[in-house]
Amino acid sequence: MPEPAEPPEPAEPVKPAETPPQPSEHRERTLDARSLRGLAHPLRIRLLATLRHDGPATASQLAERLGESSGATSYHLRQLAAHGFVEDDPTRGKGRERWWRASEEGVRFGADLHTDTNPAVRGALDLFLHEIAGIHTQELSTWLGTASDWPQEWSHSADLSDFTLRLTAEQLYEMNEKLHEVVESYRMAGPGDEEAPQVRVHLHSFPRTGSTGRS
Repeated sequence: MPEPAEPPEPAEPVKPAETPPQPSEHRERTLDARSLRGLAHPLRIRLLATLRHDGPATASQLAERLGESSGATSYHLRQLAAHGFVEDDPTRGKGRERWWRASEEGVRFGADLHTDTNPAVRGALDLFLHEIAGIHTQELSTWLGTASDWPQEWSHSADLSDFTLRLTAEQLYEMNEKLHEVVESYRMAGPGDEEAPQVRVHLHSFPRTGSTGRS
């Protein structure tokens, strides 16, 4: 009598293909009058930008990077935390100093900030915008001063352009929204290369003083 056939060995389970981590949704905070006043200080703006670009840090580390005293950075970090712009980083060990991280990746203005007649709000808005413009200028100057240190492909890919258009306010708003969508699509796609550097994209668009009327 033939011996019964041995049951086939169970097949090894097929491992699902690994999916590369996807960029998370860009987290922005909409500023109102109170939060704008809490942020509108030159050092606070630079502290927040540094945490966003370089990741979590202590007050002493930030002081060294920005050329400030640790007492000043510690104070202004606490003020930023009081307004919800920074928070403790729970992934860091509990040492003598607190580790801070940015709570969001960016900010945008509430619809009523540009029309607020409160002198304190208008002053805070003016300070904030001028500080951001100064940071953009500094970043651009740094690139121009170090461009020759980068591989040629980066000099070829980087851009410094300007355009002059005739637009209505509605058209300018529409154009800016489309440009933001293009930038966001590349952010969500991810670089596909863990060694890719951060790239700064500045967008400035505004009406030119004295240019209204027929040309």
